[in-house]
Amino acid sequence: MTLPGLGGSERLRSSPPPAPVFSSLLGSTQLPWTPLPTRCASWLPGCLGHGWAPWEELLQWVPGASSLPGNGAQKSWDFMKTHDSVTILMFNSSRRSLVLVKQFRPAVYAGEVERLFPGSLAAAGQDRPQVLQVVLPGSAGVTYELCAGLLDQPGLSLEEVACKEAWEECGYRLAPSDLRRVTSYKRAGTGRWGASSTMFYAEVTDAQRGGLGGGLAEEGELIEVVHLPLDGARAFADDPDVPKTLGVIFGISWFFSCVAPGLGLQ
Repeated sequence: MTLPGLGGSERLRSSPPPAPVFSSLLGSTQLPWTPLPTRCASWLPGCLGHGWAPWEELLQWVPGASSLPGNGAQKSWDFMKTHDSVTILMFNSSRRSLVLVKQFRPAVYAGEVERLFPGSLAAAGQDRPQVLQVVLPGSAGVTYELCAGLLDQPGLSLEEVACKEAWEECGYRLAPSDLRRVTSYKRAGTGRWGASSTMFYAEVTDAQRGGLGGGLAEEGELIEVVHLPLDGARAFADDPDVPKTLGVIFGISWFFSCVAPGLGLQ
């Protein structure tokens, strides 16, 4: 489908993912899960866009009864195996603003279409890709988020990944020593995956911004850097009509509770 309002039309498509290869992952070890049938993975909001990300594998969890609490009944659960991630909340002291990113999320767009036009996703789960009709402007799928990235490159530390993402997405040059570790937590969607995310904080200046950011075009990223003035940050976090992630809300709240008092910014 073609989406307007994104700085030019962008062709998006949905397609079933390739069958995951488990032999190299599992070896001879018997683990308590089996791949889902292809039919179950034929369409999900997450595959609308530039195809399926190679780091996601749709699995079916079939644990042994002995590992379950309660009555010990055997159960199954569909979930996605994903990488852990990092997020970075940056405060630009030159502008007295928090640094966020804004980007189009196909799954959010599809969710808005289904919410406003119930039944639009009725074909989900069938043995063919679903073509989603463009009935809303592209802005319906845009969300505000923290700068973030997946831990999908072996050998890089959490801090190194955070610095890499700060440069790629926002154009800020950071060193691991610039980062303050805030906390780690399970990512939203614990019914679908068990990945963790670690949040970092960094104070930056305009002098550290050596690039435009915007993400990697070869990965299909279309990211806009947003400098949110502190004067309106609390209202921004509290506004239910502004589409944003929980990480943004938490990050703003944490900043005003733990950082702003020490900077005389209350």
